[in-house]
Amino acid sequence: MKIRSVKCMLMAQDMDRAVAFWRDVVGLEVQLHTPHWSELRWSDAVVAIHGGGTGEGHASGLGLEVEDLDAACREVEAGGGRVLSGPEDRPGEGLRLAGLVDTEGNAFALSQVAR
Repeated sequence: MKIRSVKCMLMAQDMDRAVAFWRDVVGLEVQLHTPHWSELRWSDAVVAIHGGGTGEGHASGLGLEVEDLDAACREVEAGGGRVLSGPEDRPGEGLRLAGLVDTEGNAFALSQVAR
């Protein structure tokens, strides 16, 4: 098997709103934007967004490491997302962690290496 890329797929009720969040708030680069399927990239990672979502919460398994967790959480909230938990120190794990939701109800995590 020869893998060409790895994608994390999220569902969207409103594709334009979802793309705007992941582009403008999170900083991913839009590679493809259609009403039914969009792809945004950071380095070799792809966040794919599939239309037809219901807006209900979905666990995505997506986690992003950021430089400043507190600032990133504020940016997510300013961009229409929500902080569900944290930021909190995770003693013994060497990181700080927050649980968030994007504009479409997709849950994801942000982490920061503990200083």
